[in-house]
Amino acid sequence: MWNISNGPMSITLARHSDRVLQPLWDHARLRHHGLVSSPFFPALLVFFTYISFSFPFAVLDLLGERAPAFHRYKIQKARRVTWRMMADSIRRAVYNNIVFVVPVVLLGNWVMPAPPLPVLAPTVWEVLVGGLAMLLVFDTQYFVWHVAHHKNRHLYRWGHAIHHEYIAPFSWASQHLSILELLALGLWSNQDPVLLHCHPLTNWAFIVLSVVLSVEDHIGYDLPWSLHHLVPLGLFGGAAAHDMHHQKPNTNYAPFFSHWDRIFGTAARDEDQLVEALPWKETSG
Repeated sequence: MWNISNGPMSITLARHSDRVLQPLWDHARLRHHGLVSSPFFPALLVFFTYISFSFPFAVLDLLGERAPAFHRYKIQKARRVTWRMMADSIRRAVYNNIVFVVPVVLLGNWVMPAPPLPVLAPTVWEVLVGGLAMLLVFDTQYFVWHVAHHKNRHLYRWGHAIHHEYIAPFSWASQHLSILELLALGLWSNQDPVLLHCHPLTNWAFIVLSVVLSVEDHIGYDLPWSLHHLVPLGLFGGAAAHDMHHQKPNTNYAPFFSHWDRIFGTAARDEDQLVEALPWKETSG
């Protein structure tokens, strides 16, 4: 049930490995085997990364103009984030995880238990290439899913409308999702590393990075040191692009990169580039 192997593979040290990440992998695999081999570990990693990375921006939202060094970068300064809004998103995230994620993880582990953890760590190159591949694949999957749900009023109503309850996104809102959207994200996150033959350590790095990027998309601050300012050629969308998607939902569908929106003509950053919202959407979505 817990994917904990009692065989010699679980305690074998890769003494002859010269891989840079081997000590880290041995520490995780041998010292924390019960945790990292649990089927719940990826879900725990998602949730605690979400909590840890969202909290500092929640503090900034509550401080508002009392933190002028950061408030100057607030995208929609006229819209305040309240305790009630934060509590609603956190409550929804906790509810979704307890009521839906836990049973799905148990069922999935019963149907298809994960294999034992490998002895060898991945190379740094494998982590970088595998992580980038998963980001690109996930970005494509979500772009298609996202466009479909904005173009079809029934899909939008049942699968995505909840996420658009706020015109001005904030950090906790990255997990303000319907169960259908959460299940789609979970399916891709679990199947993509299998299809791409990624090492568990690569998958965990992808999980942390994707959650961080997702939260950063929703913080509502266009910080000068954000990734979309550091990566050249505007390859990343970032908070400015996703904030605009919440204002005018026919733009900026991709979660991380910008190439699909550029190809299909849905990329927009400036106010004069915005298109009209879909006619069936609520004005607050």
